[in-house]
Amino acid sequence: MSQTPFMQLFDSKGRRKYLTGSERKLFKAAADSQVEIEVRTFCLLLYHSGCRISEGLNVRVMDIDFEAEAVIFETLKKRRKNVYRQVPLSAAFLDSLNLAHDLRKRQQKKDEREKPIWWFSRATASRRVDEVMDQAKVVGIQACPKGLRHAFAIHCLEKGIPLNLVRKWMGHSSLEVTSIYADALGEEERSIAGRMWT
Repeated sequence: MSQTPFMQLFDSKGRRKYLTGSERKLFKAAADSQVEIEVRTFCLLLYHSGCRISEGLNVRVMDIDFEAEAVIFETLKKRRKNVYRQVPLSAAFLDSLNLAHDLRKRQQKKDEREKPIWWFSRATASRRVDEVMDQAKVVGIQACPKGLRHAFAIHCLEKGIPLNLVRKWMGHSSLEVTSIYADALGEEERSIAGRMWT
């Protein structure tokens, strides 16, 4: 008999823990407007990949794979080290990462390849994401890095990405955990519900 996964999309008071599609767009717009390059690119990495904040901070220069159009994360929630996953990134975002951090050139230098792209502490990174959420006028318990991660998974499912790929990209240990995201009220369900009032 399988156990119900611990993770839920609502807290004990019924408050939503994920960003809606419109809140996610507001966050992206606020991130795009950041003057500080490191803040902009780090926030956009979270937006485009659904990674955990600590996984994003762990990304090294060599972990951006331009040929595969992906980023490689060490999955830090696993009980053992050296468990990696690859998450696709758009060509446009890869170009902006390269422009901001000179990654293609740095990947050619042995002493640069192992260096992290972002040098924030975890607390600073979290604070910077919170600041971008404030600028985006996203408020509530969902206005945090975890809310952005949840929103990425829901966005993938709304776009028809198969559950097994979303599980892989999120670094979940089982499909049971990933399937929780299918319970979020998505565009299609809202559209169907809208028929009741027309």
